Amino acid sequence: MACFIYINGKEFPSPDLGLEFLVATFVSSGKNANGEFVGQRVGRDQYKLNNLVWNKLDAATWSAMLKEFQEFVVTVKFPDMVNNDWLTLRMYPGDRTAQPLQVGADGLPTMYSQCKVNIVDCGELD
Repeated sequence: MACFIYINGKEFPSPDLGLEFLVATFVSSGKNANGEFVGQRVGRDQYKLNNLVWNKLDAATWSAMLKEFQEFVVTVKFPDMVNNDWLTLRMYPGDRTAQPLQVGADGLPTMYSQCKVNIVDCGELD
């Protein structure tokens, strides 16, 4: 599969099954006492790349991917399902987790499984 997620201009490996593109619309309030919607849209839709999972990555690849998040806020280019085009936004990572799968003679992992991260829209207006 071709690469379709770029972090700070660098290609990330295509994730395994489970990735969700999430679009959230925020509103100023909910419903009144009659159950009628009375809110208004606030700002723009915000995006989340949810459940980015790689079943197996070598330690060097996973480390390089994690290092892209050292500045915390990153530039992400990904497919926008709303407009069926590329979208580039400033985003930040959620928790990053992985399970050591293989360990080298020096005691450091050489392979990880279940490498996971969510990437969340910073919500900045254009």
